[in-house]
Amino acid sequence: MTLPSNCFRSALALAVGLGALSLTAPVAQAFEASQPSFPTAMALPLPPPPVRIFAITAERRALLNTIRYAEGTWADGDDIGYRIMFGGGLMPSLERHPDRVVRTARYASAAAGAYQFMPFTWTMVSRSLGIAAFGPQVQDQGAIYLIQRRGALALADQGVFSPLLAAKLAPEWASFPTLAGRSFYGQPVKRFHDLKRFYDDNLSRLRDQQPQSLARDEIKPACAPAGSLRCQLEGLEKLGPRSRSQNPG
Repeated sequence: MTLPSNCFRSALALAVGLGALSLTAPVAQAFEASQPSFPTAMALPLPPPPVRIFAITAERRALLNTIRYAEGTWADGDDIGYRIMFGGGLMPSLERHPDRVVRTARYASAAAGAYQFMPFTWTMVSRSLGIAAFGPQVQDQGAIYLIQRRGALALADQGVFSPLLAAKLAPEWASFPTLAGRSFYGQPVKRFHDLKRFYDDNLSRLRDQQPQSLARDEIKPACAPAGSLRCQLEGLEKLGPRSRSQNPG
């Protein structure tokens, strides 16, 4: 049977087209394989976390001072307390946590600073807050972070040193008594009444100093921009550690 001429031409064109596709597909694949591959998006490093700054009120400062008193780093309020290591020695600088184990007759510890931070605790604190170095203001911020982490910051802001506040902080600072009056870790502990007496006296003195501090601040021009890290740190300095002669005794 003879196909009509137009049908023959259509079939011939279809066969030629399919053959062309079968020839060009491998060529196209080889061409694509020879081309360099580019990532769809460039992987850029993430910016460091912003530094978190806690305000230091008279109530918070009184609690910080009480922790120093309990931990044996009060040093009459002098900044040298921020350099004390476990055992009473002084770290050579405040550039970083010394991370050095000190042994005594009964204990061995690498705790250091005004709040006797253990190395692993300080690593967690510094990463969480985005802070570096180990200076006084940085240590203060780290201690407040730990107070908040123990769920005790709201109690601290009430300005009352209660047995519950002490007990909440006992797992963080072994010198603080539990509700049973003992150390959480079975170590030497300060009596609650001694801590409360120190706290109450400290808070009273700090509150008496506040009007004078505000009067001095009104004379100086305000720091700008107010939300900058520099201005926030300057604000911390106003309520930060003072010299031995200016600190409450």
